[in-house]
Amino acid sequence: GGNAGEKFSPVTHEVVMESLHDSFSHEELREFDARVRETVPNVRYVVEPKFDGLSVSCEYENGVFVRGSTRGDGSVGEDVTENLMTIKSLPKRIPNAPEYLEVRGEVYMSFNSFDALTRRQEENEEKTFKNPRNAAAGSLRQKDSRITASRGLDIFVFNLQRIEGKELTSHSESLDYMKKLGFNVIDGYKTFDNIEDAVSRIMEIGENRQSYSYDID
Repeated sequence: GGNAGEKFSPVTHEVVMESLHDSFSHEELREFDARVRETVPNVRYVVEPKFDGLSVSCEYENGVFVRGSTRGDGSVGEDVTENLMTIKSLPKRIPNAPEYLEVRGEVYMSFNSFDALTRRQEENEEKTFKNPRNAAAGSLRQKDSRITASRGLDIFVFNLQRIEGKELTSHSESLDYMKKLGFNVIDGYKTFDNIEDAVSRIMEIGENRQSYSYDID
């Protein structure tokens, strides 16, 4: 994240968009599990690939997409509603939706879209982006939404920030619910009740990272 720029109107997040904690070894995960079990009974873990993009908040009122914003510094982001409207896979109207819904997603650029963009930039003798993540971030923060629309951006939704009119009790339930509403939710998320099975799934994702059409961390 970073401070919100001046190109877009600021948005104060009702739910702070925290950064995700990085663990660099399986032992760190086991230590995390031990700390969690000191206070949380009946722990269950949802393991899913972590795609590499730009984190955004999308808000809906009575099923209508009303505002989208970047993470910014976590507390204040930028209003990029018009640019998010250009992403075809992001629902603009949701039938049978709750009264209010705020989801957190990650805007990303697939390898195919990145390759096509790079070719166009080279043909026009323009400076190319270094990687799909930078390309996605630069494309979403364009002042002209027509440029954003031409970049082939996509989005995965990975967290339910706020909801009014319905009660959900677990992260996996919220993922299932968001998928049912029509959001792009990453395939292959699995739930485990012990850390060793979770670690095994993490290793499996790492071994198969080349099979994804986008970057994962």
